Amino acid sequence: MAGNGGLGPKWLLALLIFVPISLLLEYAFHANVLLIFATSALAIVPLAGLMGTATERLAERLGEGVGGLLNATFGNAAELIIAIVALRAGLHDLVKASITGSIIGNILLVFGAGALYGGLRFPSQRFNPTAASLGATMLLLSAIGLVVPAIFHVVAGGHPNVPEGKLSLEIAIVLMVSYVLSLVFTLKTHRHLYLGAAAEHIGEAPPSARQVGRATLLLVLATAGVAVMSEMLVGTVEAAAETLHMNEVFVGVILVAIIGNAAEHSTAILMAGRNRMDTAINIAVGSSIQIALFVAPLLVFLSYVTGPRPMDLIFTTFEVVAVAIAVGIMAFISQDGESHWMEGVQLLAVYVILGLAFYFLPA
Repeated sequence: MAGNGGLGPKWLLALLIFVPISLLLEYAFHANVLLIFATSALAIVPLAGLMGTATERLAERLGEGVGGLLNATFGNAAELIIAIVALRAGLHDLVKASITGSIIGNILLVFGAGALYGGLRFPSQRFNPTAASLGATMLLLSAIGLVVPAIFHVVAGGHPNVPEGKLSLEIAIVLMVSYVLSLVFTLKTHRHLYLGAAAEHIGEAPPSARQVGRATLLLVLATAGVAVMSEMLVGTVEAAAETLHMNEVFVGVILVAIIGNAAEHSTAILMAGRNRMDTAINIAVGSSIQIALFVAPLLVFLSYVTGPRPMDLIFTTFEVVAVAIAVGIMAFISQDGESHWMEGVQLLAVYVILGLAFYFLPA
């Protein structure tokens, strides 16, 4: 990917040609949805790569924790935009499916691919077990926030005058407050736990203010590009899925989630390949936490002012089970503060198994 002096390999930058191509196909030629789907996906690849390069520059200046947090935040901007568009259209099931897919995708697919790629280059990779354990605990809180409304719906949903919407709203408030306090912990009171591999660069000259400014501008522009391309892609994904005979849950959990989080996918794998596992795990786990504790509650709040009706946090049984499985595995793997390529294989295997199950769900 990016070296010290450039933005990335020439072949990756060459893929930027698909940005104007996809725009022309969408707005000038009104081309076939499958063609727009493919070109938009290809356009996201180099933009995500540029996000990874910019985030790495900022991490060198600000520390691994802040760098991972920035990447998760900017990466989830596309996911949030996509979800708001779907929310306004009243596609609540698609929104919730994409939330589920983002959580399990970042844990199993992103960190799994990173552990595999990094493990093939290094026999063993270490990360801060205390920070990773806190991340796993926050993921458990996220799972509880999804499980409780689903269980409540099963137990009391059939009774009249049961305030399921009010329960979802109040749980959303608890989740949002927890997320804000986690930022205080990460960025202020216990920031030292998230410095990670940045300690290896002590004694080296950090990027100048000008370089930081350029990296910030690059990150913002690349994120804007990812958001535009993701929005176009999702605008065609349902029609493309129907053409390819995919059900709506699979579209939300797998396709939309992967598309909306493409930035984290490439960046976390890049960092793992450079033996910077603290950043990789901060990106993967941090993005899942942010989706569950910030994006999901925010969408609940926004649903009261936009869209045809308020959104609840009642996920399907299989979505809840999938999140619980992913969180449990991540908690187990993060205990020893060490990863290797076989753990990456195991995470990816679980993701494939869940993906197959979602694919074969009846439409």
